[in-house]
Formats: sequence, C-alpha cells, structure tokens
Amino acid sequence: MSQFKSFLKIMLQKTQKYSRLRSLGVVTAGATALCFGITVYQNKDHLFRTFVMPAVRLLPAETSHNLAVMACKYRLYPASDYMDDMNLHNSFFGRLVSNPIGIAAGFDKNGEAICGLKDLGFGFIEIGSVTPLAQEGNPKPRVFRLINDRAIINRYGFNSDGHDVVAERLHKLREREDFNAVIGVNLGRNRDTQTPINDYVSGVKTFGPVADYLVVNVSSPNTHGLRDLQSKAKLTELLEAVNHARAGLKNYEKVPILLKLSPDLDLDDMKDIVEVINKKSCRVDGLIVSNTTVARDNITDIQFVNEMGGLSGEPLRARSTMLIAQMYELTRGNIPIIGVGGISSGQDAFEKIEAGATFVQIYTALAYEGPDVVERIKEQLSAKLIERGFSNVRAAVGSNYKQYLPSK
Repeated sequence: MSQFKSFLKIMLQKTQKYSRLRSLGVVTAGATALCFGITVYQNKDHLFRTFVMPAVRLLPAETSHNLAVMACKYRLYPASDYMDDMNLHNSFFGRLVSNPIGIAAGFDKNGEAICGLKDLGFGFIEIGSVTPLAQEGNPKPRVFRLINDRAIINRYGFNSDGHDVVAERLHKLREREDFNAVIGVNLGRNRDTQTPINDYVSGVKTFGPVADYLVVNVSSPNTHGLRDLQSKAKLTELLEAVNHARAGLKNYEKVPILLKLSPDLDLDDMKDIVEVINKKSCRVDGLIVSNTTVARDNITDIQFVNEMGGLSGEPLRARSTMLIAQMYELTRGNIPIIGVGGISSGQDAFEKIEAGATFVQIYTALAYEGPDVVERIKEQLSAKLIERGFSNVRAAVGSNYKQYLPSK
C-alpha cells in the first residue's frame, strides 16, 4: 500500500497540464485500473489483456506511459516466475543473458524503472535517449495511439533528466549486491546544441563506466537535424570521435558501442554506412535496426496521416525486418544486429532473427498487450526454434535472410 501511495503522489505531480480536479480524476482512474490490472496479472488472469489494457488506453497516451513507468519503478508488477528455456540463452556482447528479448529505448528514458523491467523477464534493458543537459522535449500532446493499427506515433524529442541525474541512478544500482541486469544507455544530443558530436562524446565518457553497452542514436526523427548525422562524412566524424573517447576510458575502453539506424534509409545510404563502419577508426560493435519511421503509407487510422513524429508498432514490422536482412547481407553477417519494430509475438521475433538479428527489442507491444507479452514472446520463440530444428537462438540468426530482401 505504501508503494501505491508513493506511486499515486508521483503521478499527480506528472499531470500538471490538467486542472487540479481533472488531474485527480484522470490519475486516480488510471492508477485504480492499473492496480486492478496488477492484481489480475498476479493471478495470471487473461482479463489483464482483454479488460485492463483497453481501460488504461482510455487515458491520454503519455499519461498511460507515465503510469507504466512508475509501476515498474515501484515494482508494482510481480516478478516473472517464467524459466527461460536453454535454447534462448545467448552471449550478449560479453555478458550472458537468459533470453534475447530486450526493452527498447524510449520506454524508460531516465533509468527509473530498470529493476521493475528486469522483473518482467527482459534479457536486457535499454534506457534513454539521454541528453547531456536536462530538457523537456517537444510540446504536448506528443504521443498518439493508432489503435486500429496497433501502433504509436511519438514526437517526444529527447525529453531527458540529463547525464548527471541518470548516471547517478545507474551508479546507485551498480552498488547493489542483488543487481545483475544488462543495461544499455541510448545517447542523444540536446536540441539546441552547437556541438552535437561533443554531446555524444560526453555520453561515452559519462556512461561508459556504468553501462554494459552504449548506443549512438542518430536516427530519431523528432530532433531537427539529427538524422543528418547518418550521412557519410558526418557519421565518419562522429564515430571517430566516439571511438577516441571510448579508448580514453580507463578500465572501460572495451564497452560496446552500437549504432541505431533509421528505417527510412535507401540502399545507397545503407552502403555508405557500411563503408563507414568498416573503417578501423569508425567500427561499431553492433547495429540496432531500426528506429521509428516517418512513413505513413500503410496505416489505416487516416486521422493521424499528417501527425508529425516517429511511427512504431505493427506498420513498421515488415519494413524493419527487410532493413535487417539488407544490413545483414551488406555486413556479411559480421556485425551483431538488434532487431526492433513491430514485434508482438514469438513469430515476429523469429522472423527478425532469421532475417539476421541476433537479439530483438520490443516497446509498442508492451503498451497494447501488457507485461505478460514478454513471457508469451519467449515461450513462442522457444517453441518456434524447436519446430524449425534449431538447437539455440544463435543457430537461427540469418538462416533465411534472403527471404526478407526486397525483390529486384
């Protein structure tokens, strides 16, 4: 009960946009629905997915997001008792993980909910994007549900508590004897920065000692000019600076660095990126494919066609899988890929893996399916590996990538 009271108090503070009376009604209703749902979830009742999640979706999208983060922060969800099958175990950039399913950046932007996310059964957790200085992001409303498409459009714009605050949270976690989660930090730049490369260098220096991997995010569509850093010349300059900064980290000079790509790249763009990361001074340890898309060519909720922001969820699934296969082919399978975009089932995860992804991440599915989606994906993926004759998940990586390449 004390956790719930703290949770409700925080949520009241997070809805300053509304009048005080409306805030109380919205948050109390949302918290009541969520806590009822947690009770249902504890009893392993399917009502969580069929009743509670639709009820929570009646709240504004960003309010629902904040409720979910706070529920994980205060560990209101019970820890999963699902035992990951051995065929899901894998080596993750030098760390052993019991499954290849991670939570993508964007859910826990400030490293507040890591332990609660670990409780849900994720194999690894990525937080961020984190910017050097705290910033509020873009004006609200900035998150929109496309329920018919099982998708979300967001234009958060790197709302962040900043490096110092987030790094302090991670330091405190690392000091705990019972903490063993694999954490990635997604690095962003401040919106008004005059030195964007220095923002990423600062991120490497700040989080290199406390993260299991770092992500150079140059692919969000919600910060003006950010995607320009994917161009050949600017990406070269950026990755050289980032790698130089990492080399200067005493005892942490081998922290893995991953590059997160846009799904809106064309083939020539991809070839340029591969040429850059093949240079010794610009090498990365992995790729994340992909971020959200600005495309709106396959959504049915036409009221959102002209809404600015990045689209995630089911409409992105095929596009991101194709991009994974293309990058797998271009890199000859030599660079590990984390596949992201529209995953809500074990079949979706398996498609990403056979297209070339070694690991996968989810985000939007959590908003639509609830926390039990993690267990469900793992169980279905394990069964699919057995059905297809693979002894473990690594054996399936890239096994059928040609099927997902665009037709010529």
